[in-house]
Order: sequence, then structure tokens, then C-alpha cells
Amino acid sequence: MKEISNIAMTHGGKFHADDVFSSALLKIINPAIKIIRTFEVPQNFDGIVYDIGGGRFDHHQAGAEVRENGVPYAAFGLLWREFGEGLVGAEEAARLDERFVQPLDLDDNTGCGNAVAGIIGSFNPSWDSDEDVDSCFLQAVDFAMVILQKKLESIRSILRARELVQHALEHSADNIVVLPRFAPWKMVLIPSDADFVVYPSQRGGYSAQGVPTEDETNALKCEFPQEWAGKTAQELKKLTGIDSLRFCHNNRFLVATDTAEDAVRACKLAREW
Repeated sequence: MKEISNIAMTHGGKFHADDVFSSALLKIINPAIKIIRTFEVPQNFDGIVYDIGGGRFDHHQAGAEVRENGVPYAAFGLLWREFGEGLVGAEEAARLDERFVQPLDLDDNTGCGNAVAGIIGSFNPSWDSDEDVDSCFLQAVDFAMVILQKKLESIRSILRARELVQHALEHSADNIVVLPRFAPWKMVLIPSDADFVVYPSQRGGYSAQGVPTEDETNALKCEFPQEWAGKTAQELKKLTGIDSLRFCHNNRFLVATDTAEDAVRACKLAREW
């Protein structure tokens, strides 16, 4: 992770999602950073300057940068490009840029409208308020930090899931992947050779699911048999000989058992049915 200065400067007066989320990002990277709001950057200022001053983290000057897809950068996007990879890696940084940063950048540059930007804007004092605008700015930054930290933690959670599922895939047999606990698995298993995934259920026991194909049909590589769909636990036991098989979804993508062994047995039997 790149180190950043302990002091930063942005514009004063009315604030927007761009300078607020830029500030939130810098405070997440360096909680000790001091943010100064001003209307003019002094000469020889030794710190990060953004959304003002025409420097590398401003976007108001002629020739300001535009992404390859045509979305112009704002300060938040420029700072995220600089520091995002160090927080979550290149792939996830690009994904967050596309899904979260770019809509905010586009709104700041075009006024096209964005729900999150509208919420941040509501932190500004109303026209007849005596509230201090800088205090309101800090409240907005604290709020934006919660949003951004939740986004980052969600990404890190997905990265942890990817590692767990990849490890289980590498130690799987018969194209049936058994997870030690539930974790998001589709990003790893859909492009793999896995047909089924087994994991502990939040309702107790174990669930087994068919893995979808890579195309857009949502079809499964292998479905559970039509004869199992919607049957009672007693009917399923009689049909399959699997003692703890107690549920099969009507859409045949999921079954429930009491043990991991029976879940694996159900997957193997589904192939042979």
C-alpha cells in the first residue's frame, strides 16, 4: 500500500460526493490525515491536493482525464485509481471503480443524478441554517467512510471466500466440492469442472447444490432428478435409499441432508438416475 501524506487540501464551501468520498478514502488509508478546506491552494503546499488547484487529483482543468469507456474522472476516481489497488487488488479495484466510483464521477462531472451523491449533498447546511459548513462536511465524510468501509470489507470477504473455495476445489473428488462452511462459491466453481457443491446449512445439516454453466441460461451442469422434486423426507428415503435426504427443491437445484456424506451420495446418485 502506498504511503500518503499526513495533510491534504480540498475546496471549501458547498461540498459534494466527490470531495467527500475522496476525503473518506484518504482517512481510511491514513486515519491521522488532516484535511484542510480552502478556496486557494498556497504555493509550496506539501500535501495531497484534490478537487482544487488543477493538479493530478483535480478534474476541472482543460484536458482533464477521461476513462476509455468515456466516463470522465473526478477527484474520487483519480484517487481510487492511485490507491484502490493497494487496498483490494487490481481486479477488485477495477470492479469497484466500474460499479461504485464511476457513477459518482459521472454525476460530479455531468449532474446526471445519483442516489448516493444526493444523500451526501443533503448534509450541506440549508440556505437558512446557521450550521457550520465545515462541521457538516466532517459529518458527511464520517458517513461516507461507513459506506466505503462496508464496500471494502465486502470485497475482502469475497477474496477470502475465493481462497476457501479454491482450496476446496483443489482437494475435491468426483467433481463434487465440499466446503467446510458456506461461502460464496459461484465465481470459482462456475468456470471449473465442478458439478455440485456441498456445504453446512444455516438451517442445520448440509445442503448440496448443482453448479450452473458458464453461459447466460442459468442451466445447471447436473440437476437433481425430477422424481425427487418436492417429495417428503419419507418418500425421498424410499426412492433413493439415502437415510437423511429430507428435501429436494421443486426446481431441482438443491437438496438437504443431515450429513455431508449423504449430501455427497445424493449428488453421485443424481448423476446415475
